[in-house]
Amino acid sequence: MWKLLLSINKKLFWAVPVTMLLGFLFGQVVNQETVKSLKALIVPFTFLMVYPMMVTLNIKSLKDGIKNVKLQVLTQVINFGVVPFLAYGLGIYFFPENHYMALGLLLAFLLPTSGMTISWTGFAKGNMGAAINMTVIGLTLGSLATPFYVKMLMGAKVDMDMIMVIRQIGYIVFTPMLLGYITRSFFLKKYGQQEFKKTWAPRFPSLSTIGVLGVVFVAIALKAEQLSQDPAVLWQIVKPLLILYAANFVIGTLVGRLFFSQGDAIALVYGTVMRNLSIALALSINAFGVQGADAALVIAVSYIIQVQAAAWYVKFTDFFFGPAPAEK
Repeated sequence: MWKLLLSINKKLFWAVPVTMLLGFLFGQVVNQETVKSLKALIVPFTFLMVYPMMVTLNIKSLKDGIKNVKLQVLTQVINFGVVPFLAYGLGIYFFPENHYMALGLLLAFLLPTSGMTISWTGFAKGNMGAAINMTVIGLTLGSLATPFYVKMLMGAKVDMDMIMVIRQIGYIVFTPMLLGYITRSFFLKKYGQQEFKKTWAPRFPSLSTIGVLGVVFVAIALKAEQLSQDPAVLWQIVKPLLILYAANFVIGTLVGRLFFSQGDAIALVYGTVMRNLSIALALSINAFGVQGADAALVIAVSYIIQVQAAAWYVKFTDFFFGPAPAEK
């Protein structure tokens, strides 16, 4: 089973669209009452999606983040001072009549960094320590800031219960973070650092993938009827996402080249471009009711673009930043 899950995790680019197709077919052939009942699965899928990621997240790495303050500060300035406002502007422009799709665009680009930040930084031979710090800091700041950004930018356009959003972030982020920390501590005490890193740590992200695909399946099934009536909506979603990811890569690359070494620059790019779509997806459905499915559709499509863009960027890191220093 673990081999199958690990294989799916490595092929997320294909797994997500296949799951979207299955969700669409399910939503078409099954009666709508049954489809709506799938919402009950969102909470367990969300927990399965977030909790394993927290087990592999080393909170203690925050201590090392102080060593490169400039890198961490500029990363978060891009994440919270530039990208959300760009996402908001494009959302209003491309979805003037559907504010919940604009909300989905904002949520997708409000929650930076995930386990993918660390993974892709490693593939591109960037600064892994800096990427881990970005993930912890970005996840914490994003979770705290999201309710206030949404209220400030979208509060007049979408029905938003501030307390509900804060409570959902507590359920989706901080409760799994606490339980993940406890689980990590238990495994480290029982098996030791080396055994945990070798045997157990690789397994948890594959469990998270089940949660991701489950939430994607439900999100698409809930919107299947609308998609069948207006399939062009997918292209309407792809356009602003392509612009946002392209702009994000350009900003990260320019800042990286101007201010940082090769390894730090790569970490900055992936620390600002990779979004925590899992949490954004769960929040869109859990906190914004039925209409949140529109936001979830935007976030689900983001998975396809994000994974492919990250993979292609690895091929160009030497061109942008020069080859990685030879290991001594």
